[in-house]
Amino acid sequence: MVEISGFASPRHAPVKDAFAANFAAGEELGARFTLVEAGEVVVDLWAGFADRKRTRAFDETTLTCVFSVTKILAAVMIARLVADGRFAYDQPVAAAWPEFAQAGKAGITVEQALSHQAGLSGFPDQMEPATWFDWDAICAKLAAMAPLWPPGTASGYHPITVGYIVGELFRRVDGRLMGEALRQDLAGPLGLDLWMGLPDAEAHRAAELLRPTAPADFGEINTPTRAAFLTPWSAAAGKPQSEWRRLPIPSTNGHATAEALARLMGRLADGGGDILPPAGVAELARRRIRGHDLVLPFDLSWGAGVMRNETVQFWGPGNATFGHAGWGGSCAFADPDRRLGGAYVMNRQSPVLLGDPRARRLIDAAYAG
Repeated sequence: MVEISGFASPRHAPVKDAFAANFAAGEELGARFTLVEAGEVVVDLWAGFADRKRTRAFDETTLTCVFSVTKILAAVMIARLVADGRFAYDQPVAAAWPEFAQAGKAGITVEQALSHQAGLSGFPDQMEPATWFDWDAICAKLAAMAPLWPPGTASGYHPITVGYIVGELFRRVDGRLMGEALRQDLAGPLGLDLWMGLPDAEAHRAAELLRPTAPADFGEINTPTRAAFLTPWSAAAGKPQSEWRRLPIPSTNGHATAEALARLMGRLADGGGDILPPAGVAELARRRIRGHDLVLPFDLSWGAGVMRNETVQFWGPGNATFGHAGWGGSCAFADPDRRLGGAYVMNRQSPVLLGDPRARRLIDAAYAG
């Protein structure tokens, strides 16, 4: 039996049972789930191992790569600039980044980029996978690239490229890399263990990952899906993992604890707190597009960088809930109707693209309480 650490309030005892059941079924290596309600942590559970050899405990200090859950952090950092009046969601990206106007992209707005409508889901033409380590080179390729579909007509998930688009936009407006600003303006002052680009000094806390044992099901494969996920250059490769961890990519390589993510989402679910004004949270979550996604095999509803629960119902029953999933199973969500924020992180990855059953069992148990 795996020892379950942490706590769950009496009302949330079924969450602890579901968490233990995931381990008993052999579905976990190490994991943590945290739930914040009305500003109070009501569930914080962790168990298992942080390494593949099962010699290092997965504990309350363990950091996990949350992959696309990082996009929530990027969305919040952009939302803070919007709330400060430094630019608007409906402004063209090219207003801050003139080179981006090439190849018919002059009219693509910030909110279209954040909601995966820019037509730049990946690079269809061959390149070295190590190019992803060169920020300026990737941004130059995106600026020169013609969209793979007419921008604004449909969403098509941008697993990695959206991070460079919004990250370069942020840098042009703010002057700092987004990961640097995250630590200085948000994570550091609020005591949140969130990282976008992990320093070497923190790398000893990072959990090792067990990759999925089966491929993901992308449904019918088209050009946008292939460019996004299925070429040899769809993701960074060719350099040590330590260098990849250091990369401050706002879409894919955030490291965090479940507690830090849940506290962040709990603040967003409770009016924004010291992160955003209530109007800023509403604008972040407001629907920008809803319909069949050209890259992922789902009908999706997008806010300004966040998934809306109204089509997928992965995070409880509320249509106002928003959040994001990460490759392998991690997720974070905010439910403004119930003032509830939660996060699940783990290091045994599954091939499920959205709605990992381990997380859904925990969230369903939380809502049943």
